[in-house]
Amino acid sequence: MYAVVLLVCCSWVALLCPSVQAYENLALKKPAWQSSTLAFFSTGAERAVDGRYTDLSVSGGQCAESDYGQTAEWRVDLGGVKYIHHVFIQHTTDNDVWDKNNPVAWMFLGFSVYISNTTNKEDGVLCFRDTIYTPATIPNPVNITCPYLGRYVIYYNNRTHPPYPGGYSIYAFNVLCEVEVYGCPTPGRYGENCSLLCPENCNCDVIGNTCVECVSGYKGHLCYEECDNKTYGLDCRESCGNCSNGEPCHHVDGSCPSGCDAGAYGVTCKESCGNCSNGDTCNEVDGSCPYGCDVGVYGKSCDKACQSGRYGISCAKACGQNCQGCNRFNGVCEFGCHPGWAGKFCEKRSNYVYRYFL
Repeated sequence: MYAVVLLVCCSWVALLCPSVQAYENLALKKPAWQSSTLAFFSTGAERAVDGRYTDLSVSGGQCAESDYGQTAEWRVDLGGVKYIHHVFIQHTTDNDVWDKNNPVAWMFLGFSVYISNTTNKEDGVLCFRDTIYTPATIPNPVNITCPYLGRYVIYYNNRTHPPYPGGYSIYAFNVLCEVEVYGCPTPGRYGENCSLLCPENCNCDVIGNTCVECVSGYKGHLCYEECDNKTYGLDCRESCGNCSNGEPCHHVDGSCPSGCDAGAYGVTCKESCGNCSNGDTCNEVDGSCPYGCDVGVYGKSCDKACQSGRYGISCAKACGQNCQGCNRFNGVCEFGCHPGWAGKFCEKRSNYVYRYFL
């Protein structure tokens, strides 16, 4: 009896309460890259995400190490946009005690961590930049809270603007024995231990109970509000077209529920009709003219001027063969005639030329 009651209660709890998931290391054995690699040891970028960091020496084969230079950059590709909670970084210690006397502490001062949806750090957000550490105070390992959506985690350091603060190395390095990126493996979840479900219309970049980005057609801090005031699309930035009777368009894709006003066509009624015959209105779906084009134009939407040598309704007529070029509306040879011809349409022999040749 008690077992049955307990089972029922547990079932209700499962239904009413969102499940709690532990953060996972999203970077483990994912593709990694670095701007340069030290040639003497096995120090490729992938060493920082292989799950091994029992040997924290440069030559131990478990750490990624760049060559020295003005800049050093390393990144991992998480394989897709993920909700990230925090980043764990284990620099090398060269297997010595980590204190102010450690011979490598000066190398990492001034480092930065970015989260980006592209391989360019400038396209992303800066999670952390060291501006205060000294060789005596820089932590190793270090946990950096970074609650953002992103595909790439980028570690960066530079020595491009001397003079540097006291204790900084002359050159930039990365010697990363492990980088672990903890976040939610399941899409649609965020927050502490992935316990929160993303709002329905939120792209789930959620900071402080606010959606940084809503899906197309919605707005507001949790993306519950539909676009209004005849707007639609991402961030409600697009304006509706010429919908029939001034109706608002669909808040997501901008389509007009009752079609277009006269003179407009297309899904969003933003295209203007061409010059249809007798001033007819074009088809509101594809812009075609039901009875052909007016004079001087042609094409499906009657929006193209006649090509050279053509004129009239739908450009159906050919200019006179003795024209230098005719008017696209009425066929008059406005650019003159070939030698020996005259008249509005260059249809007459020129008497002057005829007498000359006699």
